[in-house]
Amino acid sequence: MVAAAIVGGSAAAAARKAAPKPPLTEAGKKLEARYAAQMQALRTSIIQALPAVDERKKAAYLEAREAEKAAAAAVKAARKRLGEVNAAAALVAHAKGKWIGGAEKGIAEAKAKLKQATTEAERKAAQQELVKWQKNLEAGLQALKERQAALERAKREKPRIEKELKEAEQALAQAKARTLAAVKGLGLTPFLSSDKLDAKLAKYVVLLEATPRGLAEFAEQSKEHEKLIERLLADPDLMKQMLVADGAKEGRYGRAMKIYTDIQKASSKAREGVLQRLALAVALEHAVPIAQRNAKSRTDAPAMVDPVKRYLHYEKAFLDGELDPCFKDLTVWDYRMVVNGEEPDEILAWGRKMLRNYRPDHVTKPDYRWRYVDAVRTEIRYGSQDNKYDRDDLQFFQNILMNGGVCGRRAFFGRFILRAFGIPTTARPQRGHAALAHWTPEGWVICLGAAWGHGWVMGRKPDLDFLAITQARAAGEPYLQVKRAQWIGDVMGEPRTFGLLSGDPAFWNGVALYTQRAIIEDAKAKTLAAVGVDIAEANETKEKIELVKATLTEADRKITVDRNGVITIPASATSKPTRSTRKIIFMPSNLGGKQLHYSRLGAPEDFEYTFDAPAAGKYALTARVVTPSWKQRLQVSVNGAKPIDIALPFTVGMWGKTQPVEITLVKGRNVLRFSRNHERLKGVTIKDFTLTPIAR
Repeated sequence: MVAAAIVGGSAAAAARKAAPKPPLTEAGKKLEARYAAQMQALRTSIIQALPAVDERKKAAYLEAREAEKAAAAAVKAARKRLGEVNAAAALVAHAKGKWIGGAEKGIAEAKAKLKQATTEAERKAAQQELVKWQKNLEAGLQALKERQAALERAKREKPRIEKELKEAEQALAQAKARTLAAVKGLGLTPFLSSDKLDAKLAKYVVLLEATPRGLAEFAEQSKEHEKLIERLLADPDLMKQMLVADGAKEGRYGRAMKIYTDIQKASSKAREGVLQRLALAVALEHAVPIAQRNAKSRTDAPAMVDPVKRYLHYEKAFLDGELDPCFKDLTVWDYRMVVNGEEPDEILAWGRKMLRNYRPDHVTKPDYRWRYVDAVRTEIRYGSQDNKYDRDDLQFFQNILMNGGVCGRRAFFGRFILRAFGIPTTARPQRGHAALAHWTPEGWVICLGAAWGHGWVMGRKPDLDFLAITQARAAGEPYLQVKRAQWIGDVMGEPRTFGLLSGDPAFWNGVALYTQRAIIEDAKAKTLAAVGVDIAEANETKEKIELVKATLTEADRKITVDRNGVITIPASATSKPTRSTRKIIFMPSNLGGKQLHYSRLGAPEDFEYTFDAPAAGKYALTARVVTPSWKQRLQVSVNGAKPIDIALPFTVGMWGKTQPVEITLVKGRNVLRFSRNHERLKGVTIKDFTLTPIAR
């Protein structure tokens, strides 16, 4: 009976069943039998309540589905042929460039060596090298001739292939419309729109995904655990909420229920609204413990993320107003992609404080595609040459900010800083490259990688299938039709299909996915274009970057002198430049007033301050700064004198002060000119400069 009841369970459940299991206790065996009996009774009851499906209409749907698959295969084949045309052009370019160009360069170098040779051995080696490159040139010229001929043939074929592709795409669109019409013709929409079977479906699917044995293993551990399972199975609304959010990770509903209960014991606020949804997301996602990525030197740090502390961290951040304003509107499913990070809670707090100190403009950026994550473009240098300098006392994401990285580290940092502010995000790899996808109020967007359709998410599933899920979920209530059809598929023993590109769905899963497609079309969902494509593996973008619009008031530019002769110069009080440039950016400060950010991007640029000193003499100059990296310096020239070097402390994104340097001022008008000209320039943010008279 148990075996029959769990046919078609999730892949995770199947994997757990396959692993060797210790024997259950007698109490555990009784619990397993009870859960299995409940499951079988539910299955029988649900099947009896399902509407009869007209076999002719079902056959029409299956026929339309086959026609759509054939049309999709024709489009794929036509695109492949068109790709071969483009490949032919690339082969010609390769023959001309690397092959022939390389051979010609080699010949020139060999001839130079032959001319400079002073011994017979040197002449012989140069001659052999010359012969080698001459043969390589001949081979390249022959290859070019063959490739050029192939390209000419491809060019002649290109118009026909493009026409075939256009026709195939039109045929596919028509086939999709017919399949959608066939699904609607099944007449299942009223049934799927009803919540009449939700309680039974939810309980069945929870039992299926958890498996009777899995629940018994958890419940037999203690009376408390057994009560948790009974409480879960008696709460249809909670089970439904869990399943709409895609259920407990790996079907571990017992542990999820324990975490959820512990969170609600730790905080009375976790019982309703946004914080209840957050608590449930943590419970579902942390049902499988998440390894914590600590600084290497923190050998005493917890090995796993504590789910209750993770919830409490986000609760406090939310109530303190530290998270994105949209955080309160997210679903349980969304929150799962916020709370699943490997970083310790204190590093999440560091990330928010660091960005607010260093680049507050990224926190308030109106363009949600770049909000927070623009820090990757502006602050994470592309290249791995400095990764060897990562420090054991810094956490992984702090090291990335300090030393940069290539695609993987940059995408990791992007996802981290989004999670820190409560924005859902997921990894989105593509061939040979790591990118990310993240939530915006307008839909999900790819960042630092190619457009939708070029990568995978969640265990190498096509990203377009993930996109479809996000677009259908955004419709709200109608999306429940998709979930109900999937749950019925579970009851009928069907394998779950992630999306129409992820496999060939069985009947009820097909109904779910075509219902999902109909929801997306009805909602006229918009697909956002990828951003940051040209900086996926580069330092600077060719896109136009909007400068921060910061109006400098008289108060922002006011230089003051106190009764002790101490001069305070706001960083925004520059006499040159007087407005933001690409290199020098004025922005509102988290400390109040304005601050100056000197960008790591672009050519070096000086900035100056003109002011009156109350008395001539020696002054100690200090600056209040934020630095994200080490070995940074600033030079200051006083009234045109030789520049003085100022070492900038590595503040790891917090506010800090430079060590004082001695300068000489004249009474009355003075000009301080600051410059930065050293290599591997990183950014620095400056709040103000203080000039304190040195008593003699």
